[in-house]
Amino acid sequence: MTDCVYPLDPENLHIEFSRAKEIGQQLAPQYQGKSPYDYGCFDNFLPIEILEKVREEALAMGEQEAQNQSANERLKSSINPDRMAPYSKAVFTALNSRSFIQFLEEMSGISGLIPDPYFMGGGIHRTENTGFLSIHADFNHHKPMNLQRRLNVLIYLNPDWKEEYGGSFEVWTDNMSDKVASFTPVMNRMCCFSTGDNTMHGNPEPVNHPDGQPRLSIALYYYTATWEDGRIDQSTVFKQRPGQNDARSNEAVIRVVREVVPPILYRSGRRVVDKVRRTLSKAN
Repeated sequence: MTDCVYPLDPENLHIEFSRAKEIGQQLAPQYQGKSPYDYGCFDNFLPIEILEKVREEALAMGEQEAQNQSANERLKSSINPDRMAPYSKAVFTALNSRSFIQFLEEMSGISGLIPDPYFMGGGIHRTENTGFLSIHADFNHHKPMNLQRRLNVLIYLNPDWKEEYGGSFEVWTDNMSDKVASFTPVMNRMCCFSTGDNTMHGNPEPVNHPDGQPRLSIALYYYTATWEDGRIDQSTVFKQRPGQNDARSNEAVIRVVREVVPPILYRSGRRVVDKVRRTLSKAN
């Protein structure tokens, strides 16, 4: 257990607050100051028996109905912790605890992080063979709590996964000129990154496991109470990779309008914009 990055006790899922803080401080130089945005990849993150149990419970739930099917997202589903078996649910509680928040704050340099009790978009992500998620920037506003999205944590649950099986997590520049990094979603690898309006990322290469195994991951999102009145929120923004036929989202078009229209006019016309967004969504 002591050889892993974050030695959470597999039995009581506890770690001392001071130890969590120390680990975050140690990882900060590897995380902060990256380009085009802060991100990190840490192997052997948790005691392996924790993730083996979570994987076992996730697979026992079977294939889920795919959500948000579109040209940008295929055969991907999400299991909210409320629906999970007791051990997996307890793991998510531990990853929303004071100790883990302190670890994340020290590592990222972002103070005042708030976990999401709704797990909006979070939980266990499952992508079936031929499934993918195109390069995108995430939604930036947690509307029920009026919070700003700041940090994503992904922990992979895929033993012996090879790069050629697809599903690698990719980091891209905002203008989509360069793929900066790519990480195979191997078991017990944790990828995390600070989120913003232009933090482009995704797993665009279709899952292609020779035995038909799904790509599984733990996904958690964290926020701060820094959302300002008058700020424009965004839905997920998809962009095309160079030389690929990836679909762009309607939100990308709306973003262009937002950038060229004066803020006061945009805010006054927000109802019209929302109506256009809904219309475009129905058309697709």
